[in-house]
Amino acid sequence: MPSSLRRVTIPEALEVALDLERRTMDLYAAFVREFAEDDELRGFWLGMARGEAAHYGALMLVETIVKNDPALSGEAKILFDTSTGVRLRSLLAGYRRETKRGIEPHRAFEMAVDLEGSELEDVVVDLLQVVSDPTWREQAVKMLIHDIGDLSYMIETHTKDAQLLARADALLERRLGRTTGGATTVAAPRRARSARQA
Repeated sequence: MPSSLRRVTIPEALEVALDLERRTMDLYAAFVREFAEDDELRGFWLGMARGEAAHYGALMLVETIVKNDPALSGEAKILFDTSTGVRLRSLLAGYRRETKRGIEPHRAFEMAVDLEGSELEDVVVDLLQVVSDPTWREQAVKMLIHDIGDLSYMIETHTKDAQLLARADALLERRLGRTTGGATTVAAPRRARSARQA
């Protein structure tokens, strides 16, 4: 077990997750401004920011439920890697500084792949189980898959970076595999996206 893996209360995990989701949403909103002159890029980053806003709102619901349930707000604990918050806060702070100096689309896509592939999204999905409604968790997972699929398509369309595309596709494959039990490919989702663009 990693030395940073701890049992923390649900409110403690929520505090970290909410902060990181807000910071990620802020970064994607900065990309909306950065690429405002390109309608396709602006729309894509607005969609990514909207996805983070949805996660943030869902976690706010979890927070409200926890506050009203003594069994959850008390000593109930979950496993949580405390290094996740420290590492991602540092990463997001660096990305914001870099964005303020101006960035190219390729670099923004790299940042998004790093963030979407982080442990944060797993923490969010796990915390949504507190709601005790499988629909909430399923919607969050579907949104993650949709966002990563769109990210993969945008990388394919706007860059010539085969390595970055492979990272995005591997991330999509991992998310799909967790949803369907592993029997997935990424080719079909990309063809579907390409068809919508035609």
